[in-house]
Amino acid sequence: MQRTLGLVLVLNVLVLGVKIVVSVRTGALSVIGATVESSLDAMNNVIAMLLVALASRGPDEDHPYGHDKFETLGALMIVGFLSISCFEILRTAVTQLVHPQLPNTPSSFELLLLGSTAFVNLIVVWYERRKGRQLGSALLLADAAHTGGDIFVTVLAFISLLLTRFGYGRADPWLAIIVALIIGWSGYQILRVTVPILVDQRAVDGSELRRLVAAIPGITGVPNVRSRTSASGVLFAEVTILCDGTLSVAKSHQLADAAEAAIRDTLGTADVTVHVEPS
Repeated sequence: MQRTLGLVLVLNVLVLGVKIVVSVRTGALSVIGATVESSLDAMNNVIAMLLVALASRGPDEDHPYGHDKFETLGALMIVGFLSISCFEILRTAVTQLVHPQLPNTPSSFELLLLGSTAFVNLIVVWYERRKGRQLGSALLLADAAHTGGDIFVTVLAFISLLLTRFGYGRADPWLAIIVALIIGWSGYQILRVTVPILVDQRAVDGSELRRLVAAIPGITGVPNVRSRTSASGVLFAEVTILCDGTLSVAKSHQLADAAEAAIRDTLGTADVTVHVEPS
């Protein structure tokens, strides 16, 4: 994952450099917003590389369930940066609506430069999503979602410069407001994925777990089930099963093993704990 993040960081820094040049030369608020987005992309990549180094450690005595949630915390940090940029862009846009300040007319070369950054962002989104799914990384998928929003932001900035070139520079703050709303939506999408992991929301419907386990011959009841998931997609499940109190310890363990196998075979990678009680 470190190699993936390193390559993405290089591309994001390239995009950021181009947007800084265009935003300084034109002074367009929408382009400044797009530049802020790209700077956050680069900062998030650096943070992510540090967090992944922590998250990759295996379980230890202080963290018996591993360090996966460090990735989730990283995704929340991305949301924090998005919130700040959203607020600042909205504030500045409203100010420019009250006190109009037209951007400088862009050249054809500046339009070409800005348009090329959207193409680079498309490559980054495709690459991060593919790697995120392969590695089961919530952090890569969250960053891909953020960069996906950056594409729309860049397109709006391009439209703003195009309108400015044709004498409609007053549209810039309105487009900047749309940019801010897109940034806010990206943050919401990330929260939808990360918050359930942090609060240990149920990963699998309890009735589904009971159905899988109760179908095993010899198990007479499944009174308690619990489940949660990790940032890497590993399912943690705790199940209490009832069986004949006269069964031997070995036979009871066989039933517990069968319950674990049924959950893993049906639901994928799982860490299952089964508690056996006499019925």
